[in-house]
Amino acid sequence: MVRVKICGITNLKDARAAIDFGADALGFVFAKSPRRIKPNDAARIIRELPPFVNFVGVFVNEPVKRVEKIAKQCKIDTLQFHGDESPEYCSHFRKTRKIIKAFGIKDKSSLKILSGYDVDGYLMDVFSPHLRGGVGKTFDWGLAREARKTAGPIILSGGLGIKNIKSAVKIVKPHAVDVSSGVESSPGKKNLKAMHEFIKAVKDE
Repeated sequence: MVRVKICGITNLKDARAAIDFGADALGFVFAKSPRRIKPNDAARIIRELPPFVNFVGVFVNEPVKRVEKIAKQCKIDTLQFHGDESPEYCSHFRKTRKIIKAFGIKDKSSLKILSGYDVDGYLMDVFSPHLRGGVGKTFDWGLAREARKTAGPIILSGGLGIKNIKSAVKIVKPHAVDVSSGVESSPGKKNLKAMHEFIKAVKDE
């Protein structure tokens, strides 16, 4: 079954609703973003949530010590790196946590870099010269399907929503899907109806 990560969680109401609807993971963005959350606030939310849900911390080009401090403070299970982090940087954290590396996909040449990383998940998002995720646009899903032949677990992201998620899952057959803006009423605030329908659409496939 394809797993679902709801990213950009900023409040307890949305977090609880995502879990009730069947989300497998919640993402907390600690990088510059309209969905950025302070570590203290993320820790407070996570303390109120039930077990058996994966908590993912999203970072962009952060110093190692800051990532380690936030992960420990918030009890983060998985680290997701959206910047220019090197394979060595990612490997450092695999000693203690699961690692997801995000890649901006522009064309087939974008897939070459994946083989240099030994991580637990390869998140494929649309390429943007200005933004690190949260662009809200799709890319050629055939490239994600191609990446499945050589990379590890593929996590599909970028412009996903209720209208296209079933097609995306059928075409790519990813390990998981990652959605943020596609189920929001405004940046950082989830549309509960859209989130419910999105998760149900994935789980029903």
